[in-house]
Amino acid sequence: MKTFEKIFITLVLLSTMLAKSQQIDWSLINSQTAIGIINTPVSDPSFITSSVSQVLQVGDLNNADLRINSKTNIMVQQFGDQNSIYFNNAFSSKEAKTVITTQGDNNIVDITGTNSISDKMHLNVQGENMAVFMRNY
Repeated sequence: MKTFEKIFITLVLLSTMLAKSQQIDWSLINSQTAIGIINTPVSDPSFITSSVSQVLQVGDLNNADLRINSKTNIMVQQFGDQNSIYFNNAFSSKEAKTVITTQGDNNIVDITGTNSISDKMHLNVQGENMAVFMRNY
């Protein structure tokens, strides 16, 4: 009987989580709304609330590899094809708020660590075949 109770409780918890998951109205996504997102500057990364990471990718073969701790708030926006972002803050206990935007094709952004200089950083990469390597120790 205990097995049945565990299965039932697990199913109830899963159904509650699925009911609260993000719902996307795909009829509202079109070229004009994507252009509006691209042209909207993010001047202050403090809008990101506690422990929230957001990733928006528009294009083909984009990659975002984020290894972050519970105090990291990051917003990643990739517009174009074959863009890669590698952000590693998993070994730092410091709070970090970062916004990274890439526009174009075949761009690479590789950031490791955070410090007081990189906190609240907003990095905007525009162009083709560009690479940014940043080490913060």
